[in-house]
Amino acid sequence: MRFAFVLLLLAVALANASTPVIARRSPSSILLLLDADHDGTVDLAEAKTAASAIFDKLDTDKDGTLDAKELKGRLDKSEFESGDPDHDKTLTKDEYLTIVEKLFKAADLDHNGKLDIKELSSRAGGALTKLLIYEIVL
Repeated sequence: MRFAFVLLLLAVALANASTPVIARRSPSSILLLLDADHDGTVDLAEAKTAASAIFDKLDTDKDGTLDAKELKGRLDKSEFESGDPDHDKTLTKDEYLTIVEKLFKAADLDHNGKLDIKELSSRAGGALTKLLIYEIVL
């Protein structure tokens, strides 16, 4: 059963690989990208690892912070402001990861510390994946 699930996820990922980079990724392809231990879920450590890499890609001026322009709409104004406790209009990597953790917990509907496809498909899961996947249309 688990093998069939993994094959299904792989087929979806391969189908999505042929679409342009600007196409919105499905929750199953996002799960495939983020699930480093291949258990069919994304845990907080996997989410933070992905978020850290995305932070580095988005930090185009390499100053160790992200401003609204670098974030390219991944956070709305209230999310940005709540994640910017020093109100300097930038997010450090630690501040970015704090937002990721908050959104992860909001998406973890069953509070088991792991997100499955259903949870990644939720509104909170969608908000989280904007911070974890680089090629998302915004």
